[in-house]
Amino acid sequence: MASSADFDLFKLSEEHEMLRETVRALAEAKIAPFAAEVDEQGRFPQEARDALEANELHAVHVPEEYGGAGADALATVLVIEEVARVCASSSLIPAVNKLGSLPVQLSGSEELKAKYLGALARGEGMFSYCLSEPDAGSDAAGMKTRAVRDGDFWVLNGVKRWITNAGVSEFYTVMAVTDPEKRSKGISAFVVEKGDEGVSFGAPEKKLGIKGSPTREVYLDNVRIPADRMIGAEGTGFATAMKTLDHTRITIAAQALGIAQGALDYASGYVKERKQFGKAIAEFQGVQFMLADMAMKLEAARQLTYAAAAKSQRVDADLTFFGAAAKCFASDVAMEVTTDAVQLLGGYGYTRDYPVERMMRDAKITQIYEGTNQVQRIVMARNLPSA
Repeated sequence: MASSADFDLFKLSEEHEMLRETVRALAEAKIAPFAAEVDEQGRFPQEARDALEANELHAVHVPEEYGGAGADALATVLVIEEVARVCASSSLIPAVNKLGSLPVQLSGSEELKAKYLGALARGEGMFSYCLSEPDAGSDAAGMKTRAVRDGDFWVLNGVKRWITNAGVSEFYTVMAVTDPEKRSKGISAFVVEKGDEGVSFGAPEKKLGIKGSPTREVYLDNVRIPADRMIGAEGTGFATAMKTLDHTRITIAAQALGIAQGALDYASGYVKERKQFGKAIAEFQGVQFMLADMAMKLEAARQLTYAAAAKSQRVDADLTFFGAAAKCFASDVAMEVTTDAVQLLGGYGYTRDYPVERMMRDAKITQIYEGTNQVQRIVMARNLPSA
C-alpha cells in the first residue's frame, strides 16, 4: 500500500493505479453480482464484507504497527470509490470502519489503539460512529447522552440515531456528555462494544437508498465500561469528533465519486446501443452535451477529492475547508450525474431492471450524512483558505 503524501493529482502513482485495478476487479467479480439483490432485499452485503476482509481491503487506513496495511488517505479513497462504483451500500464497510475507528487512531491511548485497531485490522469486528441523536443532528454539541464516572468505570445512558452499520458492527465510538456545564468542551469519547450489557438497537430505518447498510438507533441503558475505554482526555471528545470529520468527509466524497462513475459508465454504454430514429442516441448532440457535462463535473470532483486526500495525509492547515468542499461538491455532482443517467435511459432508467435508479437513490444520502451540504458550506465559509 502507498504511504507517500506527494501525489501527482493528474496521474496516479503506479502503486495507486495497481490498487485501483485490484479493487475494481474484486468489486466487479465479488460485489457487483449481489448489488441489486442487496438493494431489493435491504440486506447487509455479507459477500462484500467477506471479499474485502479476505483481501485486507476493509480497513486499509489502519497503521502497520497495529496490524493494518498502513495505506495513505488517497489509497483509502480509491478503495471506497471503486467499491461504490458497483454498490454504494458495500462501500460503507471501508468508509465507516475508518469513520468509527479514526477517533481511536487520532486520540486514543496506545493500549486502545493496539486492542481495537488491531481487532479491526484482523477482521474481528467492524467499527461504527455514534455522534448524532434524535434531537442533535447538525447541532451535535447539543447531545444529551450522558456518561457518569463511577470509580474505575463510566456509566453511559442515552440514544444515538442514524448510526450506520449499527447492529452489525462490533465496536462503537460513542460521544457522551461528561460535564453538562461546558457544552462542547464537556463531551468525551468512548469505545463501546456490541456485547456490553445495556447496549441494544432499534429497528432498521426504511430508507430511500443504501438499503444494504443498516441504519439503526443505538440504545445505551446503564452501559458500564472500564474507564480506560475513554478516547483521549475527558472533555476532548467533541474536538476529536470534529477532527475526525475533517478526514472522513473525504471518504463520502469518494463514495459519491464511485456512485457517479458507475452511473456514467452505464449510461454511456446504453446510449451507444439504444437506437431511435434510425441511429444510436449517442449520435445526437443533446445527448453528447449531457455526457460531456457529466464527465467534466465528475472529473472536477475527483481532482478536488484527491487533493483533499493529499491534505488529509499531510494534515494541512486548510484541511477543514478542503474536506468540506470535496464532500459537498462531489455529492452535488453525484446527485446531478445519477439523475442525468436516469434521464438518458428514459423510461428504462426509471425501472429497477436497470441500476441507475438505485444509483440515483444512493447518491442522495451523500448530500446529507457526515454533515448536510448546507452545513458544509457554513464550514467552508468559516475556514476559507488563503490564496
